Amino acid sequence: MSKLEELIKQLCPNGVKYKRLDEVFESFNGMTGVSNKWKENGNCQFIEYMNAYKNLKINIKLLPFATVKKLQQNTLQKGDILLTCASETPDECAVSSVIEDEIKDNVFLDDHLFGIRVKKDMKSEINTTFINYYMHTNNFRKKINKAVRGVTRFYISIDEFMKICIPVPPLEVQCEIVHILDDFTLLSAELSAELSAELKARKRQYEYYKNKIFNNKNVKYMRLEEIGQVKMCKRILKKQTNSISGIPFYKIGTFGKEPDAYISEETYKDYLKKYNHPKKGDILISCAGTIGRTVVYDGKPAYFQDSNIVWLEHDESIVLNKYLLYSYSLNPWNISNGGTIARLYNDNILKAVIPVPTIEDQIKIIKVLDNFDKICNSLMDGLPAEIEARQKQYEYYRDKLLTFKELKVNE
Repeated sequence: MSKLEELIKQLCPNGVKYKRLDEVFESFNGMTGVSNKWKENGNCQFIEYMNAYKNLKINIKLLPFATVKKLQQNTLQKGDILLTCASETPDECAVSSVIEDEIKDNVFLDDHLFGIRVKKDMKSEINTTFINYYMHTNNFRKKINKAVRGVTRFYISIDEFMKICIPVPPLEVQCEIVHILDDFTLLSAELSAELSAELKARKRQYEYYKNKIFNNKNVKYMRLEEIGQVKMCKRILKKQTNSISGIPFYKIGTFGKEPDAYISEETYKDYLKKYNHPKKGDILISCAGTIGRTVVYDGKPAYFQDSNIVWLEHDESIVLNKYLLYSYSLNPWNISNGGTIARLYNDNILKAVIPVPTIEDQIKIIKVLDNFDKICNSLMDGLPAEIEARQKQYEYYRDKLLTFKELKVNE
């Protein structure tokens, strides 16, 4: 029998008391009369929204500065639980974090948060880290979702929040559960960090080998203008589109995603005869937003926004499409990966330089990179799934530890 099981058997064999939050805590709001948030200095520091939202336990290091009109207001203390007031989704309302460390004077709460503090007569009965853990369980979140209000933006009133009931087992039980969950949380975080580091390492390794394969000084280098011409579809006017049905029309915002606009089949067939259109296997390139993204055209009926989505019409006896796809992934446009600039012009594309080995060597390179791509993608798919599985395992164990039979009044 574990220590926790022994404590429960000894101290609360028939269940535990449940109390409303307002029986245990008093609530307080964030700072008032605030200005100059995020400046280099001010007359106070504050715990901002994302610190409370992202962290199970508040990080009190490197707190941002602000200026308040009056310093005589709710300062924060060790043991305070801080919560989000409102957000775009119900799941992001009343997300809690606890202050476990001693905190200096003149540190206030962001005006987009609220806090709860144990009442003086309850201090000997409550471990606020235990309560904070409980506030992250599925059972508690269900209670929050019932209390949340809103349509496009959601919020929870402090009055409604304080009516929610929480379990209050004996303090010894609370402390033992905190001890177990602290260890398990640390272990889970370490495992997730290791898996995330492995994922990053695999991605770097893949990029290294790909660059190595293409960095061959013994082959001919060519500008894309020596290989082919930039082509694009005919312009489609807004009045020619609809949002319901027809031939998918991909704009830069839906490139590589699901379409949100369509053109008529009649227009599609007419433009197909008269104007440029990619053929199956052509590599489409984004020229606006995040430039240089690529999509291999699958040959299905579709139309693409002119000038923002283009392709290189070229002779595959010189460069194979698949080889060209891998060449584009090396970012020959000379911008940083994922860089967002105003536009990738046709001239930028045509002046880009890539190595062009023989077709036989291109086939070999494609085979090597396809195999390496397959291995890396398998790892890149598997590692996030493993991280998610670890998180679910942690949540299951946490919720099981924090589920208590309610003590009946006559027991």
